Amino acid sequence: MFNARNTLLSLAALALALPCAALAQPNVQESAFLQQAVEDGTLPAAADRIPEHPLVVDVAAKGRTPGVQGGTLNTMITRSKDIRQMVVYGYARLVGYNETYDLVPDILESFENEGDRKFTFHLRPGHKWSSGDPFTSADFQYWWEYIATNKELNPTGPPDFVIVQGELPQVSYPDETTVVFEWSRPNPGFLQVLAQAVPPFIYRPAAYLKQFHKEFADPETLQEEIDYARVKSWAALHNKLDNMDKFDNPDLPTLQPWINATAGKKIRHEFTRNPFYHRIDENGVQLPYIDRVEMEIVSGGLVAAKSNAGESDLQARGLDFRDIPILRKGEAAGGYRTELWSSGTASQIAIYPNLNVADDVWRDTLRDVRVRRALSLAINRAAINKSLYFNLAKPGAMTVLEQSPFFDPALRAAWAQFDPKLANQLLDEAGLTERDGYGIRRLPDGRPMELVVETAGERQEVENALQIITDDWRDVGVKLIMRPLDRDILRNRVFSGTTMASVWYGWDNGLPQAYTSPAYLAPTDQVFLSWPKWGQFYQTGGAVGEAPDMPPAERLMQLLHDWNMAEDTEARAEIWREMLKIHADNIFAIGLVAAAPQPVVVSDKLRNVPKVAIWAWDPGAHFGVHRMDEFYFEGGKD
Repeated sequence: MFNARNTLLSLAALALALPCAALAQPNVQESAFLQQAVEDGTLPAAADRIPEHPLVVDVAAKGRTPGVQGGTLNTMITRSKDIRQMVVYGYARLVGYNETYDLVPDILESFENEGDRKFTFHLRPGHKWSSGDPFTSADFQYWWEYIATNKELNPTGPPDFVIVQGELPQVSYPDETTVVFEWSRPNPGFLQVLAQAVPPFIYRPAAYLKQFHKEFADPETLQEEIDYARVKSWAALHNKLDNMDKFDNPDLPTLQPWINATAGKKIRHEFTRNPFYHRIDENGVQLPYIDRVEMEIVSGGLVAAKSNAGESDLQARGLDFRDIPILRKGEAAGGYRTELWSSGTASQIAIYPNLNVADDVWRDTLRDVRVRRALSLAINRAAINKSLYFNLAKPGAMTVLEQSPFFDPALRAAWAQFDPKLANQLLDEAGLTERDGYGIRRLPDGRPMELVVETAGERQEVENALQIITDDWRDVGVKLIMRPLDRDILRNRVFSGTTMASVWYGWDNGLPQAYTSPAYLAPTDQVFLSWPKWGQFYQTGGAVGEAPDMPPAERLMQLLHDWNMAEDTEARAEIWREMLKIHADNIFAIGLVAAAPQPVVVSDKLRNVPKVAIWAWDPGAHFGVHRMDEFYFEGGKD
């Protein structure tokens, strides 16, 4: 059925884009960085590189200053694989969030949404990949027909977000600038998935990748490529080279503002401006303003010190609240300022009891809601806030932030008061009354109640918080044993059921709206560390993992289904409220504090970086939603 409301929402999204898109297109200025290539004939002139209808950004109307091109921005990462952050920071998406978290067209010129069942995408005529190849509906067709539904490239089939109640979409390509995805049932989360920090990329650079696909490549030439890459099959070769999110193949064309210009693993990775980028400012200056971004790989413990020395022009990753004093001391000598943004995660620190742990005794113990409530009640969050965050964070259970319409103070307070007496009472009621000579309770099988909490070992604040909690829990007869591990090892242990409990941030999205899919509140993903096996079961269609077998978890799955089927905003909002209440009552994750300030180091020469903003993964893509392509250096920078 045609849903007029969603069409109006789509039109509203277009209206929000009008301050940019409705401007008369100015004469496009040539970049000094690319001038020589244009003169040599290796690049077309700027006016011929951009789409016929580029996204014209009225930078001044956004309260910013129209900038100048030039300069190299230095920043730091702590692992080679984190060069993928350039896809996050660049934030070129089919549709993306603007500064007020409304969805607006970006790569797309426009879109239509009919009842969350039919989505029509209109591409920008003349838009090109960074290679200069046309970006058309053929690139969507290549992804859908030759990657997503190809069993050799994707043995498990198309990704979950395109499957609605077991139904795949009908995908059509009326012309080279139009793509249509259509289902018989609503798929209300479709656009939000495309706007994520790491989107699924439902298009691919077909002209480049076809040379590695058996349906298009010459067999002998393809075999030579397979042998040269030392992989076992054409599918392995294709998947190795098709890493749009990892950003580790410099030859793979992109639509992002910067291109990876460094092959292999290096200490410093350089990214240079995309000559064919689709955004220009009101003066005809093609974005991004900054010509180069250089990412240096450093030890995690050195990020704050090197920032203090002025070696980073823009830095937030690798910096924690505890680094603020040293950063503030170095501002004058280092030529930078330290902004304090709000964190967008639901909790700065959260403990995740593993309800799918392989140890049967611990599994039964942690599944007792009285135990989880007791563990939460036994934590002195006020002491953690005072000791680690100078009372600038907000103690409480994990729930959404105040900026979300679903925020309820009662949910943040649920089972989060410091009440050791009630915690002891609940543990006694759970049958954990026996204690050893040290006062540690015994599990039903006689073992001491020693709860091993594993961490990624990347944030000192986590270890400091766990030290405080160690004393708190000991007072109620629970011994906490902290075990720092490598991040990847930690996640693999959680996913396999080896870990009893782990520590991470809270939900990435602490700012949900009614249109936000609540899938991350239901057991749909193994990455929610309290129910990895349930998540695996959902993600693999029951091939791996375990089906949810606790009533609250089953209810969450039903509510997610209801949200997907709902056809009005209020119904979806009510579902959100019930799901949040279930989490508050059941303490699936033990939140400690929220809204801790995130330090952001900004060079004194760098302009258009917000002073007040939210540092969030989803929605927001960290710097992405704040449009890093609009940042510039005053007078340029060498």
